[in-house]
Parts: sequence; structure tokens; C-alpha cells
Amino acid sequence: MSDDKALSFLQLIRHAKRGKLKVYLGYGAGVGKTCQMLLEGHRLKEEGIDVAVGLVETHGRAETGRLAEDLDIVPRRKTQYRGITIEEMDLNAVLERRPQVVLVDELAHTNVPGSKNGKRYEDVLDLLAAGIHVITTLNIQHLETLHDTIEDLTGVNVHERLPDSVLAEAEEIVNVDLAPEDLQQRLRDGKIYPQERVNTALENFFKRVNLDQLRELTLRELASQLDIKRRSRPDDEEDMAPDQLMVCLSSRGPNSAALLRYGSRLAGRLNRNWYAVYVQTPREAPTVIDATTQRLISDTLSLAKALGAQVFPYKGEDVVDTILRFAREYRVGHILIGRPNPLPAWRRWIRQKTLVERLILKARGLTIVVVDTKAGI
Repeated sequence: MSDDKALSFLQLIRHAKRGKLKVYLGYGAGVGKTCQMLLEGHRLKEEGIDVAVGLVETHGRAETGRLAEDLDIVPRRKTQYRGITIEEMDLNAVLERRPQVVLVDELAHTNVPGSKNGKRYEDVLDLLAAGIHVITTLNIQHLETLHDTIEDLTGVNVHERLPDSVLAEAEEIVNVDLAPEDLQQRLRDGKIYPQERVNTALENFFKRVNLDQLRELTLRELASQLDIKRRSRPDDEEDMAPDQLMVCLSSRGPNSAALLRYGSRLAGRLNRNWYAVYVQTPREAPTVIDATTQRLISDTLSLAKALGAQVFPYKGEDVVDTILRFAREYRVGHILIGRPNPLPAWRRWIRQKTLVERLILKARGLTIVVVDTKAGI
């Protein structure tokens, strides 16, 4: 997470009366959501913010446990259930302690029977209503509306779920991303589950195809939430001149990495937000393209995220029309696209145009930057 995003949430904390919600969103266990939440807790503490840990699940991971050190931890509430002692967040103790910010792990967790609320997200809503800011974590598979999709994709029936409206209430959502192969390696290294569970996990939920699909769902959900917030902006903000920047990605781009780095530098110079958009046409559906191309697209989107772009995988019949629709909706003023290979002579003879030529002809009031990625920019 960038320091700028940490600063923006810090500013919200200092000016808000009702509690604000921030969510670290991931596509699976082990991507680093809890660690990022704890790191932000330390940063806020250094800024003089009163931070407390309502509940953090370390799952026996030493690195996570170390990050919780030196933060004020509210003791958990212990409850006997069927002869077992279960520890939950002590909601009343947090309300009485009344920190400015409380860290609450695993938003979709089901509380032990007999608790005031059946779900942890209901505890969080109580904290927000009391004016306490909450930073929390969530995996994409716990969203209610994605239940059937997740079950179809992975074969797993996720029992702990929460309404999408809870995520929609978040002031800020941060996608904690990790390449699927790196996540699988963390699993093999025993950093997610005990060794006796590793092989079963790799053969089921943590299969590469599942992780790729969950990762794409996470990106789409993030894009959807950003779109909701964009549409809720005041009218005068909507009328502002378009000034954002987007980079158009292709599965067959000759050097997408160079294009992304150029876009990142330009966005920095212009002090603008920027988006990386990949338009998936029916000819490039996951069931149609080969594994090598799928891997290339995944790696490209990972790099875009690492460089600070908001990543949008979009589906569309026509690439040019989809790019321009995105530009209009997200107030994009600059479009970066790689220089295409020249068309064969016979295509020129029938007056066929390249994608870039069509984009330039149809774009009105937009700056189109054609980047020759082969030239070593």
C-alpha cells in the first residue's frame, strides 16, 4: 500500500464524526491482508492516532504475530461452547476503550452462539455507529452475491458470508494482491496452513485455475466498487474536465511492461490517477486462449498493479468502443496505447484500419499517445 493512501485515510480519521471503514480485500488466505492492516496500524500510531487491536488472527504465523507487537490489544472475550473455550472480539470492551481506530480481522467471521451479534461484520457496524474508525480484512469469496459463482468455479460452498452492502459502505478498499504462483509457494512453505493440509489445499481450493479466477473476480469487484463511488460523486465534480490517464493493454502486445512503465512515469509527471485496462473480447475468453497467453495477461495485470494503476479487466465486443466508453465514464483525458504492427498490404488495399487508427478517428477531445514500445522507451 502506498503512503499516499495511508495519508488519505489518516485525513478521513481526523475529520470524520461517524466511523469510517477501510477494507483490505484479497482473493485468498495468505496474500498478506492481515500484515498490511497491521502495518497501517503502526503507521497511524506513529502519526499520533490512538490505535487498538480489536482482534487479529495470526493462525500461528510468526511474522503476523510480530507485527501485532507494540500495538494496544484489547483482551478477547472467552466463551464456553460445547465444552470448548472460544475467544471472540470483546465488542463492549472496544466500545468502552473507544480508540480512534480499531483493527478487526476477518470481517465475515461467524461469532460464537450467544454473542450480541451473530456476525463480526455486525460488530463492526456497531463500532462505526459509535464513531470508531475500523480497518478490516476480507476475502472475495465471502461476498453473498458471489456465493454461487465461487461454488461453480471452485466446488467450495463458502458458509461464512456477508452482504455486499457492507463492502459498499467502505470509504476505502485496498486490493492486496499476490501472484498465484507466489501464493502457492507460501502454501508449500507452511506459511498458510500446517504441512499436513498443504497437498489437499493445492489439489482443491489452491489450484492455479481457481486462484486465477478468484483473482479476476477480486479485480472486477474492486472496479465495481470504484464505479459505484464514481457515480455517487456530486454533479459539479462530474462536470470537471477529464484529466485521468489510461493505458490500454493487449494480450498480444509486444512489450506491455514498457508501456506500463511509460504510463506510470507520465501519470507521475502529470500528477494524475491512472488506469490499466485490458479488454477481453469473446475471442480471448479464458476457455479459448491458451495457457501461455493467460499467464502473460495475468503477469501484465500484476505489474500494472505493482506500478500503482487501478486495474480493470473489461469484457467487450469491440475494443475501440469499450476503451472510449471507459474513458467517458472515468473522466480519462489521456489514452496510452502501444504502436501496432503495420497491416499487410492486402488489408490496406481494402481500406482496413488498425485499432489505433480507429481509436484516433473516433476519439473526440481526448489525447491519444501512441507509444513505440519496441524502441526501448
